[in-house]
Amino acid sequence: MTAPKRHGDLALLRRLLGQARSCRVPIGGLFLLSLLWTPLALLAPLPLKIAVDSVIGSRPLPGFLDALLPESATGSRAAVLALAAGLVLAVALLNEILQILESVLREYAGGKLILNLSAQLFRHAQRLSLSYHDSKGVTDSTYRIHYDAPAIQWIVIDGLLPIVTAVFTLAGMAYVTAKINLQLAVVAMAVAPIMFLIAQVFGGRLRNQWHKVHEIDQSALSIVQEALSAVRVVKAFGQEDREARRYVRHSGESIRQNVRIALIEGGFTLLIGLTVAAGTASVLLIGVRLVLSGALTLGDLLLVMGYLSQLYDPLDTLSNSKANLQGSLASAERAFSLLDETPDVIEQPDARPLAHASGTMAFHAVSFAYREDHPVLHDISFEIDSGTRLGISGTTGAGKTTLVSLLTRFYDPTAGQILLDGLDLRDYKLVDLRSQFAIVLQEPVLFSTTIAENIAYARPGANKRKIVEAAKAANAHEFIMALPRGYEEQVGERGMSLSGGERQRISLARAFLKDAPILILD
Repeated sequence: MTAPKRHGDLALLRRLLGQARSCRVPIGGLFLLSLLWTPLALLAPLPLKIAVDSVIGSRPLPGFLDALLPESATGSRAAVLALAAGLVLAVALLNEILQILESVLREYAGGKLILNLSAQLFRHAQRLSLSYHDSKGVTDSTYRIHYDAPAIQWIVIDGLLPIVTAVFTLAGMAYVTAKINLQLAVVAMAVAPIMFLIAQVFGGRLRNQWHKVHEIDQSALSIVQEALSAVRVVKAFGQEDREARRYVRHSGESIRQNVRIALIEGGFTLLIGLTVAAGTASVLLIGVRLVLSGALTLGDLLLVMGYLSQLYDPLDTLSNSKANLQGSLASAERAFSLLDETPDVIEQPDARPLAHASGTMAFHAVSFAYREDHPVLHDISFEIDSGTRLGISGTTGAGKTTLVSLLTRFYDPTAGQILLDGLDLRDYKLVDLRSQFAIVLQEPVLFSTTIAENIAYARPGANKRKIVEAAKAANAHEFIMALPRGYEEQVGERGMSLSGGERQRISLARAFLKDAPILILD
């Protein structure tokens, strides 16, 4: 499996922010709400200081409160105590309101981010050449669309916004702590460089480990998808237990890899915790000495200690984000590596439109190989006039289906030319070219919807009369009408509620309804 292209953190974040522009309004709302957490965090320890210094003690209220409040609210100890209790309730109420608003905006913005990226991945995956899907397998794209795309929410909403909030909170807490006592603020902030260094060391290791987890999980999902898609073959050869053992083996490796990650994260958390504890102990030791010497009040020390936990919370967020985001950044790299894939079959800038081909085709010295060491066609030349019915026979693996794939430009020849109405296929617009062919594949492909919608897949705007005419031409109308719901009957996943012959006739009806100039029966 090809490893995804590795990006630096800043380059990856810039690309993610570019993706997030479509949701800038709800994300901006979340950002504004996040800024309100800083003043609330600053207010949270204030009631305790008021109670200790101005109710139990005899110190005046903080200056800004004394100036804002009337004398009736500050004239007695009972009034000041009521003020402190009221502040506790007010801060709690504002916290709850902010959490509700933030939760609603978070769900909306996160859902939109995931939908936009996964839809973009899905559209791009469908445009990629068959050679890409042949080499990677369907599970690779499925995993990236369904499991890697949500990383944009985890990074932008759950990662970057908390970091921005943490920066503002850190600045506010550091400023207020310094105003109370500069020495304690300097001691408290001394641990910051140590925490960031620890995060830098652990971040790279975690990113590599998360890439391995995603690759292992994708392999396990591939086993499930393959076994259930080919369940008839599995049952026919009695290999159910073998497939289950394959799945357990791969999933077991995923568990072991996740345990390694848990150990690395545990070591990281231990070092961060010890660093925070060392900072807290240092502030407590120096703060108590300052109180005993009369340089600091007990209320101020309690206020600093209250702020200290909130000072270290943003520091912890900033350092943890470097490590905790590595799994999401690994997923984002995988998602972007799919977007960075370019199709092998490319439409030329000056490609010609094609409304309706006459149907004259020619192969001139055409060769093709799926891989350099696996040639399929070599120097094939023949011509087909318009209106001709041609049957091509050959042994299995001789390249009959490959000829069909080359005609519709699912692949391009490795040598030679294929002409339609005298022009190289590569000179036409892809959509116009493929609209000239109606194809019935060797293995009929139906979608899990109604029979009518499956027939109309070639022409979505077709009315019921046209659908019925196509079904009659394919000798399918009689068996369709015998079904309980007729044309509205659901065919099940991949049409498996129908017999092989019935699926084939519905595929024929779909091709007849398209009414393309060239009909190919593979």
